[in-house]
Amino acid sequence: MKKHPLEQWGSMVASKKGRLLALAFWVLLVVVFSFAWPQINSIESESGKNLPDTEMSEQATSIIAEQFPNDAGTPLLLVWHRENGLTPDDFSAIQGVYNELQAKPLAHQTMVPPFDQMPPQALMASASENGTTIVTPVFFEKGVATDMLQDSLDKLTKIIEGYQVQLDDKLSSDALHVRFSGPVGIATDAVSLFSQADVKLLIATVLLVLVLLIIIYRSPLLAIIPLIVVGLAYGVISPTLGFFAEQGWIDKDSQAVSIMTVLLFGAGTDYCLFLISKYREILFDVEDKTVAMKLAVKESGGAILMSALTVVIGLATLSLAQYGAFQRFAVPFSFGVLVMGIAALVVLPAILVLIGRVAFFPFTPRTEEMATKKGKKQHKPSHKVSHKIGHFVTHKPWVVIAITVIILGGLAAFVPRIQYTFDLLSSFPKDMPSREGFTLIEENFSPGELAPVQLVIDTEGTEMNLQQQLEAISYIDSVADVQIGEKNKNIHLYELTFNANPYAQESLAHIPELQTEVIKILEAQGLNNAEKHVWLGGETASQYDTQQITKRDETVIMPTMIALIALLLFVYLRSITATVYLLATVIISYFGALGAGWLILHHIMGAEAISRAIPLYAFVFLVALGEDYNIFMISEIWKKRKTADHLTAVEEGVVRTGSVITSAGLILAGTFAVLATLPIQVLVQFGVVTAIGVLLDTFIVRPLLVPAITTVLGKYAFWPGALFKKDA
Repeated sequence: MKKHPLEQWGSMVASKKGRLLALAFWVLLVVVFSFAWPQINSIESESGKNLPDTEMSEQATSIIAEQFPNDAGTPLLLVWHRENGLTPDDFSAIQGVYNELQAKPLAHQTMVPPFDQMPPQALMASASENGTTIVTPVFFEKGVATDMLQDSLDKLTKIIEGYQVQLDDKLSSDALHVRFSGPVGIATDAVSLFSQADVKLLIATVLLVLVLLIIIYRSPLLAIIPLIVVGLAYGVISPTLGFFAEQGWIDKDSQAVSIMTVLLFGAGTDYCLFLISKYREILFDVEDKTVAMKLAVKESGGAILMSALTVVIGLATLSLAQYGAFQRFAVPFSFGVLVMGIAALVVLPAILVLIGRVAFFPFTPRTEEMATKKGKKQHKPSHKVSHKIGHFVTHKPWVVIAITVIILGGLAAFVPRIQYTFDLLSSFPKDMPSREGFTLIEENFSPGELAPVQLVIDTEGTEMNLQQQLEAISYIDSVADVQIGEKNKNIHLYELTFNANPYAQESLAHIPELQTEVIKILEAQGLNNAEKHVWLGGETASQYDTQQITKRDETVIMPTMIALIALLLFVYLRSITATVYLLATVIISYFGALGAGWLILHHIMGAEAISRAIPLYAFVFLVALGEDYNIFMISEIWKKRKTADHLTAVEEGVVRTGSVITSAGLILAGTFAVLATLPIQVLVQFGVVTAIGVLLDTFIVRPLLVPAITTVLGKYAFWPGALFKKDA
């Protein structure tokens, strides 16, 4: 009789030569890759482009760069502030700093305005109306690496400190303060924040997983083994991604790397637990550890491979996004989980068989015969709680369905109330210097001055000046004098300041309104096809385009992911009914998690809005990871159905997977919850929503809703026919 492919693999990797060869091969890969290729975290993180060139704001930027070239460079904004009003000595200090910058320019500095040569009265005139704040720029070369810019800022800090200016004290203290803001200040702060976050995240995640594993399995050695497997997997993943980034095949994204680390420890530990649980269960009946592992791989390998493949394909759908940040997540996530799934079936079996039953010490699994010889009791798990849950679900399925749907539906009802933001700085801590500087500008100058809207018009030779007509629009605060293109005199540029925060939702809504208004004005001036001659650029227009393209990505990625996972489920389960209700349960769980996440983030943690990227990120992760648990449990039900009646099969499926999925869910939710300890709000929000979603899947969907639906459907749960004629 031909052996099952997974049984053959289990025999090979568990054999004496096989396990040593598997470990040696993997360790060799780690060593060779680590020496040959750079680690992904060592690759310089550039601010990747998010919007495609076809977007209006990008087109406007391109036209402005061509027709209105600015060789000044990338600005660092020095925001000077004294709570009780700037004094003549303060302006002298500012001029002193600029005098030194003129005499001894910083590395990569392109230019500084001649503030040191201006009369003090002229400099004072540039201060805010209340006299507390003034903003002065320093320009640096474009495209310089962030770490090089940081070196220049460190030298600038020493110069400023020589004038008794405070860079770290609270702004409320009576002293002259300065904050580094603008593109250069934000970029260096962000890189510093992520570099600190990566180390904290890794340490916190490892400690959390270690503690949870010790509590769950009460075996120190068994708690370390999954971490070793994840570490060996990461040893292959990190340099490979580093190689991809070095070759320019992918763009390194700091957020993607941070979340990938969490995902590897969470999902990787889950896959390890699936195999460890089955291996321990078999060791109570089989004395030979090699045979036990062969059977464990045969019985759990299919579910592990299918679970990993579901996550890989689900996360890979992010590559269909037009928004750059979504695209940059696709390869690290999907590749990381793929390698982790392979490691769980190559490295883990080899380590477990090599160590043997000692891995479970002090609660060593033994057969009855082995326990009798040693004069010890057999510590076989009783699964009392799981038995009670399984019995209740199979005997009161409609009650379970009603209660769980009410809970999940009630939480999902809060989704329409969620407020979203596109403000990048709102993601950073309030006391981060560049955000403090930005806040000072916002509070002491016209809000629109933070980021003017750039209106570009191709007049096609028609004589016109729209300044007065633009100033008459209610939401526009001021309009700068028109600028004429250097290469094409028909290209006109107007810089407009809105009378509201340029990142606020109301300002974003004004972009299409402004475009329509300008088109009407141009048509009244006799310009044909006016809509083809108007472009809006600047931060507000860019955020509006981001809003639109994010909506587009959601409408493409979400249905595609559902369709692909549905296809995988159908191929694996060969049941249309099961495919439908397994997907439906994780989708309602996702909406419940989003609603619950908003309740916590808004009403408990005080967030006024969440990042617009959160719904898509959460959907991709929760649907893919939620199906992991469904697949593992439904596989057990399908197997038991061959030898037992329907109700018994469902109940046994709940019992057999109860403890392992609960353990895996707690660990996965815990690792995502670690993100909530970071100072970056978008990661906090993602961590909270995803952790809640995993907990809902672990404690409501998997043990209650799915088996209850399976019970109610009876034989129709396996429609269109007898399934799993072969082992899963």
